[in-house]
Amino acid sequence: MDDIVKQAMAKWPNVPHCYGWLALDARGNWRMRDEAAQRANGPGDKLTNPTLVGFINRNYGHDGKGNWYFQNGPQRVYVNLEATPFIARTDPAQGFVLHTGQPMPEIEAVFMTEAGAVVLQSGEVVAQLDDRDAAQVLARMELEGRPASIEAILACLEDDAEELSLVLGERRLRVERLVTEALQRRFGYVQLPGM
Repeated sequence: MDDIVKQAMAKWPNVPHCYGWLALDARGNWRMRDEAAQRANGPGDKLTNPTLVGFINRNYGHDGKGNWYFQNGPQRVYVNLEATPFIARTDPAQGFVLHTGQPMPEIEAVFMTEAGAVVLQSGEVVAQLDDRDAAQVLARMELEGRPASIEAILACLEDDAEELSLVLGERRLRVERLVTEALQRRFGYVQLPGM
C-alpha cells in the first residue's frame, strides 16, 4: 500500500465506504461505473490512465469477508468482480502475470468451468485466465497423457471420464472441473460487495 494512502487512513479513519463505482472485468481492466452505468447495470468506462491504474493496482486488497477493494486514501472503494479477484495473462518471460502487473506465484491448482474458463490458483491468489490467452493455454493440455484438441477438452468438460492436465514445463497439474456458480464459495470471495 502506498505511504500516502496509509497517512490518509490515519488522518481520516471514519470515511464511509464506496460501493458499485469500480469494477474489474474478465480481461483485467478496471472500469469506472458512474451513475448511468450503475442504473443500466453496464460495465462502465475502461480506465486507461497508467498512473491511475498503477495506483489502483498497488492499493488493491481484500477484507476478512472476501470483499475486494481499492484503498483510495482513507476510503475503501469496493470492487465488483466480473470473474475472479485477479485476472491472469500469459507472459513468455514470467509464465503468468496478474492484471496488477505482478508475476503469478507458482501455480498449485487449475480449474476449468463448464463455460471453458480457466482458473489458476496459487495460495490465496485466484485468477481467471484472460480469454484472449485461452487458446495458448488449452494447447498445453493433455487428456490421459496425450495432447488434447480443443474439441476433446470441451467434450471432457461434459464427461468427466478422462483426466485432463495442464503441462507447465516439467509439471503436470490435474485440471479440476468446477461450475462457475461454485467459484465464489470455493475460493471465498464476493463478486458484488454490499449487494
